[in-house]
Amino acid sequence: MTCTDGTVKEPAHDAGGGRLGAPHSTAVVELNHAAALAETSDVRTALELVDRLDLDHCHYLHATRAELLRRLDRLDDARSAYRRALELVHSHAQRRFLEGRLKELAP
Repeated sequence: MTCTDGTVKEPAHDAGGGRLGAPHSTAVVELNHAAALAETSDVRTALELVDRLDLDHCHYLHATRAELLRRLDRLDDARSAYRRALELVHSHAQRRFLEGRLKELAP
């Protein structure tokens, strides 16, 4: 997964499938973990994990955060997070999706 500015990438692997000099956990891995955690109904813990990540430049973080906030009925915060994701996204398909989610939360 690469975020908007290209700085967040999956860790490199050697031919044997092992990681090359990468830590055991990256911010992107943690973001994916938070998304999976939310699917097990532990949305509050997932949000706590997302809020600790240093991925402000990544629209995936803000889109994930927005969804978690929406599930917790924190709609003003969710709208703000969707707006931040829209500032960062470059894909037209992802932009349309985020715009639709934001529109669903219109007051």
